[in-house]
Amino acid sequence: MIRKISHVSLPVLDQDSAKEFYVDKLGFEVRNDIVMDEEFEGGGQGFRWLTVGPPDQPDVEIILADVRMGHSPQTSEEVRALVAKGALGTGVFATDDCHKTFRELSERGVVFVQEPVERPYGIEAVFRDDSGNSFSLTQARWRNPVDRGALR
Repeated sequence: MIRKISHVSLPVLDQDSAKEFYVDKLGFEVRNDIVMDEEFEGGGQGFRWLTVGPPDQPDVEIILADVRMGHSPQTSEEVRALVAKGALGTGVFATDDCHKTFRELSERGVVFVQEPVERPYGIEAVFRDDSGNSFSLTQARWRNPVDRGALR
């Protein structure tokens, strides 16, 4: 039986830049930053395992994966192009106060493509990371799963 999700892979264009964005702008913690030996992937260039996560969620790791990770050169370029143009919608980050978090992140240089707006499920703002991946920043209307039924 699956108990929980522990890691999620996020393709990024530059791991150093992504690390700076997630740590300095979003306030995440580095969980792992390990360079595997050159034989790990067989390509002679090594492999960097870089993970970050929200401070209040120590059991979750977001893998800031180089777009080349596990892909052929042709597929890597296709993934790079999709990420760069923001074609991949990647996830939702929860907040208790969307307006406040929007202001704080904006002050740190996070670029939002949508300011906070009321939605049926709560208040949502949308931003992109430094690679182009988009995220919803959401203040949920409900506080627990039982309350979700009220929205139906």
